[in-house]
Amino acid sequence: MLSVIIVSYNVKFYLEQCLESVRRASRGLRVEVFVVDNLSVDGSVAYLRERFPEVIFIENKENVGFARANNQAIRQSEGEYVLLLNPDTIVAEDTFARFVAFMDAHPEAGAAGAYMLNPDGTFAPESRRGLPTPFVAFCKMSGLAALFPKSRLLGRYYMRYLNENEVNEIQVISGAFMMLRREALDKVGFLDEDFFMYGEDIDLSFRMLKGGYKNYFLPERMLHYKGESTVKSSYRYVYTFYQAMRLFFRKHYSHYSFIISLPINMAIWARSFMAYAGNRLRYRKSHVSVSFPMSALVVGDARMLDEVRSLFSVYQPKGNFRFVEGDEATLPDGHLSLSDNFRDYNMVVYDTDHYTYRTVLALLERTPGNTLRIATYSVRSGVLITDKRVYRRM
Repeated sequence: MLSVIIVSYNVKFYLEQCLESVRRASRGLRVEVFVVDNLSVDGSVAYLRERFPEVIFIENKENVGFARANNQAIRQSEGEYVLLLNPDTIVAEDTFARFVAFMDAHPEAGAAGAYMLNPDGTFAPESRRGLPTPFVAFCKMSGLAALFPKSRLLGRYYMRYLNENEVNEIQVISGAFMMLRREALDKVGFLDEDFFMYGEDIDLSFRMLKGGYKNYFLPERMLHYKGESTVKSSYRYVYTFYQAMRLFFRKHYSHYSFIISLPINMAIWARSFMAYAGNRLRYRKSHVSVSFPMSALVVGDARMLDEVRSLFSVYQPKGNFRFVEGDEATLPDGHLSLSDNFRDYNMVVYDTDHYTYRTVLALLERTPGNTLRIATYSVRSGVLITDKRVYRRM
């Protein structure tokens, strides 16, 4: 059995789509699904419980953080494998089957992670990482890793020197999609609840390695929207993430002297300040935000096109849109079948009632120059989801 655990906080519609993709990926397998809600105020549980009666919901009376919330469900779960999954993700229909088969064939694997796509179809580098040893952490925070991303010495944090399309042993699995072997979890322990948000995946990955297990990267595509809380340039993200790295450093490298740890602490404060200053500058330069994509290709069946056209008429009546009728059988190459210059658009909206998630992700990744961002619409739910905002059918 596979136990899927999703921790949620005020992302009702992203979670709805995530659960729909989980439902499709669970077909033919024994799967139990937990959603741990950290005191959302958007009515997530009431809204989703009716739509997904097979899901086990745990409602917390306070926001207990990512690690503790996952541990609540892990203790109740019964699966041989446990998957920690972010709510703002989409998995392909065969993702679970492929990961379970891999874990079955590799008993030495304690954890495995996926090839995460950004909303524009590019590879998310946090899909695989090296351990933030004092030297690796210094290279990242000093900018050396960014200057020499392919270096096996200086670029070990994101391990960009590895082939993205091959299975590889790595050191750190992202908590956005983290497949774990129950036997290994019982041996090395659950998530460390001292980490409120960020860093707990690094810590658990390290303990897997110390426990004698291997961590793997599988080139199986999935989408990670990454909400505002994970925007890499935000002050909140930078400060919280690097504070988590400080906690990791103290926990696993406390034997290093103050002289070694001093530059790490200085880098934390410097990067946090730079992120804060950059955000303030961007805010002052732009007081007007665009609430909807200015141009989009829309691909789906006739009813879907009519409903999306109605949404656009309300939120962006003067936008540049093209509506293309088709489904996976009649238009298997989707927007790639069109003669349009994709640079005339900034988004493609797919009908996920008539296209599989695997096909949508593959088409997005193949877009020349990665000029389009993904959006989805389901007539069943009446929700249009972009990487920035969600819009509901009137």
